[in-house]
Amino acid sequence: MTVKEIKEKLAKKAVIFETGGERPTRELLESWIGSVCWQHEGEDIPKDKNGNNMASVATIFLKDLPFVPLELTGIELVTVFMSKDVWDNLISDDLSPWFYIRTYTSLEQLVPCEYQTDMIKPFRLIPQLIENDYPCWDGGGIPEEIEDTILQLETTEGIDYFDDICEEIYARHKVGGYPAFCQSGYSFGDEYEFVMQISSDAKALFNIVDSGKFYFFYNPLISDWKVYCDFY
Repeated sequence: MTVKEIKEKLAKKAVIFETGGERPTRELLESWIGSVCWQHEGEDIPKDKNGNNMASVATIFLKDLPFVPLELTGIELVTVFMSKDVWDNLISDDLSPWFYIRTYTSLEQLVPCEYQTDMIKPFRLIPQLIENDYPCWDGGGIPEEIEDTILQLETTEGIDYFDDICEEIYARHKVGGYPAFCQSGYSFGDEYEFVMQISSDAKALFNIVDSGKFYFFYNPLISDWKVYCDFY
């Protein structure tokens, strides 16, 4: 396998999000960090196990995005809430007990809401399609047979993964692509695929310990989410 063939096999499409830069309208299809803007009639801000309101982390519209992972097919909107108790549990393998994630398969019957949190400055998110998202070397999602080939090429031809193969690792808010792990990743099994990440965001005044990220894995067969955190 050549370097070109490896690059073609590893590159994935994704949608990354730019924080701010366009005037917000609060209309449908407008994604946000730090604000949940839409819900069904009768829904309310979820509470954690201690009865406290959960923080409103993100509104992510999937409808009309230029790319959506296969596992999220049929979902048009995702809203993310988080218990503030998550900060005391970041070393847990699965953070999903401290998150509340709502998915909507249709935008009909949605009503506007305005849930915000004091831990994130709300900003509109502007989507952008990219086609060259690559995995981190250590635990980032490289299949074992390709990893073996890269190691062989490093020995025989002196290539370097980050210099010669990996074009870009997008450590941004993102749907699709690869998790931008800075350490070895954690697997929830083949049924759960990585589909989304929410990153530390200087503009939104949101820091996950030390430039960390929340990684979201989804099992479409049982409509279940898993959440993992990694940071420097």
